[in-house]
Amino acid sequence: MKRLKHLSLLTLLSALMIIMAACGSGTSNEKSEGNASKETPKTEEKQELSGSLVISGSSAMQPLVAAAAEEFMAENPKVDIQVNAGGSGTGLSQVAEGSVQIGNSDVFAEEKEGIPAEELVDHKVAVVGMTAAVNPKVGIKDIKKDDLIKVFTGKITNWKELGGEDQKIVLVNRPDSSGTRAIFNKFALDGATPAEGITEDSSNTVKKIISETEGAIGYLAFSYFTDDSVTPLAIDGVEAKAENVQSGKFPVWAYQHSYTKGEPTELAKAFLDYLMSDEVQTTLLKEQGYLPVTKMKVERDVEGKQKNI
Repeated sequence: MKRLKHLSLLTLLSALMIIMAACGSGTSNEKSEGNASKETPKTEEKQELSGSLVISGSSAMQPLVAAAAEEFMAENPKVDIQVNAGGSGTGLSQVAEGSVQIGNSDVFAEEKEGIPAEELVDHKVAVVGMTAAVNPKVGIKDIKKDDLIKVFTGKITNWKELGGEDQKIVLVNRPDSSGTRAIFNKFALDGATPAEGITEDSSNTVKKIISETEGAIGYLAFSYFTDDSVTPLAIDGVEAKAENVQSGKFPVWAYQHSYTKGEPTELAKAFLDYLMSDEVQTTLLKEQGYLPVTKMKVERDVEGKQKNI
């Protein structure tokens, strides 16, 4: 009997040890699984952008940048972007002094006196074509470059001298700070200084004046030719079209620069990256009348020298 009791006790102890081992194993597995769960890296969530940007400068760029800003803000509701015009000189001055985060310009910063270009970082976001624009009733659609220079320097004063209507020519210029003016003077007028005329800060206002004034001529970016209220002029028989700019046949074009003071901040960089995205470059750019940098078959340096790519 004693032996039987002893065996029973051993059997009971063995059973208890098996049960405890099983429980211990389960606990160990749970701990292991728990640790594994803690060690598994979580998918990093995209940080939501917030804050505000103030952008100023080229009025030729304003339609593009404003449209891109609207779409960017729609995708990032905690972001506020204000886009002001005022001309390239204003944009460069303000970004250099730090009063805005991005300064838009039709010209290289090195071309503007008093701008510390070495402190600015150039982001070429698009290409713009520009041409002379006339009131539709002047009666011409094409002009020789030599005649265009004579018109803007006051040597030709009536459209009938060029086969148009008997109307006095009214010049509509941009101010000296305007990048549009600088580009037009450099590549359409070969550096000639325009005669006195009406001077307006905004390309929108220039377009309005040309459309409402008999005999008026000014100059606008392609992006402003959205209706028949003004007539864009071909130059030397070459139409003011995107493909002619891209091939280098049409002479009046420039890069659209978005400058930052030093490297851009997180929000400014995100917006500049957005401007260079396929979404903007292949759709919005075209809708706004601009050309993507990637489609250009020629390039220019700060001195205006053009070469094939």
